[in-house]
Order: sequence, then C-alpha cells, then structure tokens
Amino acid sequence: MVGSVEFAGPCRGPIMFLISGDLKAPIGPYSNVEKWIGFQHVNNLIVKGGGTLDGQGPSAWPYNKCQKTNNCDPLPISIKFDFVTNSRIESIRSVNSKNVHLAIYGCNNVNVSKVDLFAPADSPNTDGIKISRSADIRITNSRIRTGDDCIAIISGSSNIDVSYVYCGPGHGISIGSLGKYKNEENVNGVTVRKCTLSGTDNGVRIKSWESPYAITASKFLFQDIFMENVRNPIIVDQTYCPHSPCNQETASHVQIQDVTYRNIWGTSSSQVAVSFECSKKFPCKNIVMTDVNLAIVGGE
Repeated sequence: MVGSVEFAGPCRGPIMFLISGDLKAPIGPYSNVEKWIGFQHVNNLIVKGGGTLDGQGPSAWPYNKCQKTNNCDPLPISIKFDFVTNSRIESIRSVNSKNVHLAIYGCNNVNVSKVDLFAPADSPNTDGIKISRSADIRITNSRIRTGDDCIAIISGSSNIDVSYVYCGPGHGISIGSLGKYKNEENVNGVTVRKCTLSGTDNGVRIKSWESPYAITASKFLFQDIFMENVRNPIIVDQTYCPHSPCNQETASHVQIQDVTYRNIWGTSSSQVAVSFECSKKFPCKNIVMTDVNLAIVGGE
C-alpha cells in the first residue's frame, strides 16, 4: 500500500519512471488530497507500466457526494500529470480508481499509448482520461472500461488526437462539459478516429452547461468509428445538467462550430441515434455528416 506521492520538478529528462509491481492506494475516501500519484514540471518524462495501480475505489465510492451535489470534496485522482512536456505514458494499467484514472493538465506534446483502465459501469466519476488546458496530446491503442467518460476533453485543450481506443462500458468519448465556470478557455482541434464504443451510454458527445460563460468549441472530426449497442451514438447536449440544482439562467453561450462526422456505423440501443440539442442563443454552425449508418438494435 502506497500513500499519496508527488514527483515535482522542474526537471529535465530523459527521466524514466517504471511501475513494475502492483500498487494499492489507501483504503477509504482519502479526500484531503487531489491525487494519489502525481508528476509536475517535468520535460522528457517516460512513465511505463508493467504492474497495476489499484485505487481501491469500492472503499471510497460510497462517500462520493459529487453525483448529487455541487458542494462536495472530490475523491483523489489515481495518477495526474501537471505541466509535463515532450513525454510518453505507456502500458499503464489502472483499476478501480476512486475518481479519474489518468488526468492531464497544462501539458504539451504527450503521447499516451497502450493504457488499460478499468472500473465498474456503476462506479461514480471514474473518467478514464481527462485532458484540460493541454495541447498536442495523442491517445492511441488503449482500452477503457469505466463508470464515466472514457475520455473527457475539457477547457483550454487543443490539437488532441484519439485513435484505436476501445471504450465500454462508460459514458463515451466527450468534449466537455464546457461553460460551467467563468475562466474557461476555448477547445479546438480534436480528432477521434478508428475507435470502437460498445455498450456505452453515449458514443461521441459534445456537452455544455446553460450558463453565460462564452467560449468556442470548434474544429472537431469524428471519423471511422464503430458503435455497438450504444444508447446515444452521436449527441450534442447544450442543456447539460447531470444533477440538480443547475442554474439554468440562460441558454448555453458555448459556440459549437466546424464539426464533421464521417464514416460512423453500428447499432443504437435507443430509437434516437443522433441528437443535436444546440444552444438557442448560439446555435451550432457548420455541422457536416457523411456516411453515417446507425441502426436500432434488433431493427433495420
């Protein structure tokens, strides 16, 4: 069992960190820390797996209040990278995270590959990979099965490429949520390609809150994606409110534009395979759909 630990720079690499054994987080909520394992201000870092990070989530999830109220203390992230540049994250295996499995914040030019992230479908807030205020991030050849978004791309992210990712169960691959906070930044240049989503609540999703905070979400490409028994294969939700109360004082001020869906096929577990619930104040612009073929499970 390993307590919270942070490897803080500034450091110049190359530096290799090898996880070769099975590490277990402390039992219980352990909610007075942001992360279990952290790296910050490191250039040319290589983190490689071989063992397993066990967040011991079942001992903490009953204490998670964030699904029911905005006034809550988040549980710890399993592994977080802050202000890391020109780096690689490879072959990490994370199970039963208390909160997010792997978080990337303020990073630039990072490759994530061959990660295997698992938590049960009913585990709360266990996003697989969460990216914020980062640029030039590539995620490939990975498997994510969890209780929240497989991948969440939020405020201030740009030039994000996601490919050959298997997602399911989970809430799909999401851009957002956006527009909840005053100081958020634009999100642009996201490509999701050659991915499989199976048994997820959503497929590829863009979501924003009904709030007065204005940003732009643009230049997204979703291409060559297979959906298998997905409840909402393609969805834009600009009235996002996961739990009450939500201050729905105005329509969303997030401008979604320049979005392409190309060669997306498979099955939907609901009768509505494509849903665009765009902002009434800032309607979606330049949405292009080509070769989209989604059938209802058991239908035609």
